[in-house]
Amino acid sequence: MCAAQQIVFHELPMVRKIIADETWLEGERRGCPISPHDPVVCARVCEIILELGARMRDSVRHEHPELADAA
Repeated sequence: MCAAQQIVFHELPMVRKIIADETWLEGERRGCPISPHDPVVCARVCEIILELGARMRDSVRHEHPELADAA
């Protein structure tokens, strides 16, 4: 696995948490259970990932210095 793939692999727990949080929040807004595949949830998760992507990669690189030179 190349370094860039390793970074993505290490980001997955953060992405799962964002999905879980946004699913819960949308369920609270609507007052009923919501699928993580709901279009509103997916759109919001994408927005968050785009906003936080660089910080997530920096965090992974900080925790895993061997990946510091990865794209």
